[in-house]
Amino acid sequence: MSEKEVILTPEGLAKLEQELEDLKTVKRKEVAARIKEAISYGDISENSEYEEAKNEQAFIEGRILTLEKMLRNARIITNEDVDTGVVSVGATVRLKDLEFGDVVEYTIVGSAESDPMNNKISNESPVGQALLGKAKGAIVDVHVPAGVIQYEILDIKL
Repeated sequence: MSEKEVILTPEGLAKLEQELEDLKTVKRKEVAARIKEAISYGDISENSEYEEAKNEQAFIEGRILTLEKMLRNARIITNEDVDTGVVSVGATVRLKDLEFGDVVEYTIVGSAESDPMNNKISNESPVGQALLGKAKGAIVDVHVPAGVIQYEILDIKL
């Protein structure tokens, strides 16, 4: 079974690489020190500090494996890859909500980089999927749990 390709911008790649480096060089050592300290308290069978540190260690090791897999399967989208004639991963899109008249701007990114609070939406999200391949001026129907939202694409840029 082939592994899923992870689409990243250069900024997203740098962020994941930094997180991986931090986990390997800082967090691993911190948790190892906490485990060592907890063991020094004696009986570990009823030692909550030891259990908590072991759980954190398992989480960190799992996250390291996940990040390494993502980076191994990464495809980097650069500005040269972005066609501003249509919506694609890496493009920033200005949309007008046709029902309420609100104007919003989203950057379409891969799911690993998605950050809706900072207007970075995944190409796999309902809005991202509906927008991909559409041109400026297009009316797009986005199917969401509450119904259908209609957007007009006002602009596509890098």
